[in-house]
Amino acid sequence: MTAAAGAPSVDPVWTGGWVADRLGARIESDPVRSLVPVEALVGLALRRNPRRAHLLVSTVLAKHVPTPPLLVESAGALLGVLVADRLEGRDAAARAGLARDLADELTGAGTDLWSLRDRLHRLEFLHPAVTTLGYAETATGLGRLVADQLGAYYLHSTRRAVPGLEPVAGFEEEHSHATGHRLVPSAADWLKPRGTVVLVDDEFSTGTTAINTVRALHALEPQSRYVVAALVDLRGDADRARFDVLAAELGVAVDVVSLGAGSIHLPEGFAAAASEHVGDVAPAATPRALADVARVSISASVPSDRAGSPAALRVAPSREAAASLAARLAELPAARTLVLATEENMAFPVQVAAALDQLQPGVLFSSTTRSPIAPVDDPQYAIRSAARFASHDRTIDGPGPRFAYNLTAGGERFDRIVLMPEPGTTLDALSRQGGPLEALRARADEVVVATVEGDTVNESMPLEPLRGPAFGSYEPDEVGWLLQDLGGVALEAPAADREAAIQSGRAHYAESLPQEYVPSDDYQRLYAEALDRSAARVALAVGVAAELVMDGRERPPVLVSLARAGTPIGILMRRWIARTHGADSPHRAPFHYTMSIVRGVGIDTTALAWLAERHDPADVVFVDGWTGKGAIARELTAALDQHAADTGVRFSDDLVVLADPGHCVRTFGTRDDYLIPSACLNSTVSGLVSRTVYSEKLIAPGEFHGAKFYSELAGSDVSRAFLDAVESHFESVRADAEAAAAELVSTDRTPTWEGWAAVERLQREYGLDDVNLVKPGVGETTRVLLRRVPWKILVRPDALSDVAHVLLLARQRGVDVVEVDDLPYSCVGLIKPLADGEQDAAQGSV
Repeated sequence: MTAAAGAPSVDPVWTGGWVADRLGARIESDPVRSLVPVEALVGLALRRNPRRAHLLVSTVLAKHVPTPPLLVESAGALLGVLVADRLEGRDAAARAGLARDLADELTGAGTDLWSLRDRLHRLEFLHPAVTTLGYAETATGLGRLVADQLGAYYLHSTRRAVPGLEPVAGFEEEHSHATGHRLVPSAADWLKPRGTVVLVDDEFSTGTTAINTVRALHALEPQSRYVVAALVDLRGDADRARFDVLAAELGVAVDVVSLGAGSIHLPEGFAAAASEHVGDVAPAATPRALADVARVSISASVPSDRAGSPAALRVAPSREAAASLAARLAELPAARTLVLATEENMAFPVQVAAALDQLQPGVLFSSTTRSPIAPVDDPQYAIRSAARFASHDRTIDGPGPRFAYNLTAGGERFDRIVLMPEPGTTLDALSRQGGPLEALRARADEVVVATVEGDTVNESMPLEPLRGPAFGSYEPDEVGWLLQDLGGVALEAPAADREAAIQSGRAHYAESLPQEYVPSDDYQRLYAEALDRSAARVALAVGVAAELVMDGRERPPVLVSLARAGTPIGILMRRWIARTHGADSPHRAPFHYTMSIVRGVGIDTTALAWLAERHDPADVVFVDGWTGKGAIARELTAALDQHAADTGVRFSDDLVVLADPGHCVRTFGTRDDYLIPSACLNSTVSGLVSRTVYSEKLIAPGEFHGAKFYSELAGSDVSRAFLDAVESHFESVRADAEAAAAELVSTDRTPTWEGWAAVERLQREYGLDDVNLVKPGVGETTRVLLRRVPWKILVRPDALSDVAHVLLLARQRGVDVVEVDDLPYSCVGLIKPLADGEQDAAQGSV
């Protein structure tokens, strides 16, 4: 057994040698089809199963062999990367370096597992439309690792009884000791029409189970593509041909990916000879005195199933919950520790084991199983010890024996076993005579039961971005909205009522929405003229900002625009980077998301956690449309500082904007205060999406902030037309943008915040009590006229022709326009300060 002190390596002795020497079994790796040698990925054992007498025992799965959790996660992540490569048309040979590092660890050369896992996690993919299925019981955790790497929905087959849910499909695993599999999703639309399904198993020798699954799924909902993924593929030529026949029969693509591929050769009479050896196996050594049992528990956050909530699906506990539980376990004295999962419940326990290993290096991970395997205490045999006990859970086939392997070997045993049963398991169920605790107490000095409250979860649908056309009018690959759809909630209120509630302190501005402005024909004409006049200027600013972002980067950034003014700018930057930096396919273009930040509330921390779990925070670049006095820039810095203090995860607060007239940021396209045409309109130039909403009455902990999709305004939508008009100038301004960015790189761009100083001066001059009643710049002034109750509009005389739309809106709303010679902005909007009587008149209206 590998000692648990330090970062352990897998024993380089091949654990298939005993079976090979005595029974003549051979495993051969195919170097052409393998990234990792098959012999490094599996050993051999014998099992009491007349259907198949041999068992391939994985060295990276941790089902039967205690394994470093980072090795488990790295192997699963690498398999997920290979699946993504196949889906996106890339050559898997590009991953040879990652595979070599994994093989080094398996063959005893050693590698930095933390570095390997982090490099794999930084390979970012997003396939929310893909359905990933893992097989019970062996590949439930592996399937989740693959799905997480893909950013896909996950469901594993189960043999457990799931209260309140009925199976939608089933299939047979003909060689298994327990043949029946059931699929029990809680989401009605879990299988998309003509979609892609990824099937994940630890190994396949014939592929029959995968073929049975494809047929069952295709009968339920025909798909356009299936990808079968396994750690090891040992099919022969005839079995590989069966997959080609299946694909032709169904008229679909059926692909196979694996870490290692080769063949297994069993001599004639192998099963009979194996049964004789199984009968001769000596029983395990007599255990020592019984250990004490301690208990550690945690309540994992599970979204509520509420009206208006996007999460009507039970979701698996998060990495934050895993880290919290690991921290609790780390309060115990350091010891040679095994985290032992139970049967299908592997995904969350391996996260706990990895987190605990970071706090107390040397932790190993494994799981209980149904498989009856013969133990032989020999270093060249994969199963060196066996513990048998009665089942504790409810399954479709009733109670039966369960096993845990390699808890003891060569006279060694663990100091501590941390048992992690299915969520909701009681200590009484584990403590029955002949049950798992009795067996574990005899094989470790200490047993700790770590439980998670709640229901057993056999699927995972983590929060995913909303995308068009279901939400918003942009193409689905242009932006993912890290928001929830509040379309069924009445949030709009007249501007006067909202203003009274906001200024009186009875309501925050983000708790309601202004009534959406439908532009008049005259205003639409002004917008079109402004776009014709300034599209090239906007394109130049987009190019400058994008080139500054790309300066010194080896890969595209993860663009995160601040909804909603930042959204079209983020899309334009994404298009620029994809066009000018070789990222010309959808899968190589930068990821782009939009998220909510609310002045006085902060940034959406659920969205931040989502980003941190899927992307390297160092790659994330926040984008907005423009700065006024810099309130959002300050809000962003404060929110990210607080997030870093709370979580230890640091995002850069270097906000990127198209225009920075307030001198509030370092990265910008221009510091001129000019009309950005998208500022003229509300949702009709921003994907038909409202401003974001945050209210504790609507947004529960763990949920994204909200917004509404105004699909009824599709006839007035110019969102895509705006993007296309600006993009049409990219080539003509490219040289100027690159030159301007190169010059700015060597320029001192430290924010001076002179815009904030100007706002404070105007506040004093006009006798306003609140600095937030002063809205500087073309964009902010437009917002005042569209959303708030304006008092005065200040305009610099030489900018009158540039703010024609502002003047038109002011006339339509009967607002005074005052020309001010020394104004540092083109224009400034002043919000009307409401008297106490006006505030009281609107009491309760918002």
